[in-house]
Amino acid sequence: MNFRRRREDEFELNVIPLVDVMFVLLLFFMVTTTFKEEFEVGIDLPRAASESKIPEKPLEIAIDAQGEFFVNGQKVVNTQLPTLKRAIQKIAGDDVKQLVVLSADAKTPHQAVITAMDAARQLGFSRLSFATQQLSNK
Repeated sequence: MNFRRRREDEFELNVIPLVDVMFVLLLFFMVTTTFKEEFEVGIDLPRAASESKIPEKPLEIAIDAQGEFFVNGQKVVNTQLPTLKRAIQKIAGDDVKQLVVLSADAKTPHQAVITAMDAARQLGFSRLSFATQQLSNK
């Protein structure tokens, strides 16, 4: 006769289905996420009635409302003229014939715009354009 008490089976939680579900969710989020590189400087451009087309890839100097400079999307370390000139020269190299597009926020200090123009002029750039928004016809 067997008088030993039989132990109940211990409760087990099978985590394999949970891991499968997590992998499916991870895969879903990876597939549905879009990776888009955008120029993310918050600039509210001034408005103008005329519109111009830029035929080539220009050198862009952006200035935000606080007067911080961005050259082709890369932030310049400080707002000093020599630093801005080095940043422009690093990106443009020796090509001083390319178009320089100045995108300044509508609330940018006037001195920051003049500093950017002065840096471009001192480096020998002669083609300068200002980026604006098209006025809406209301």
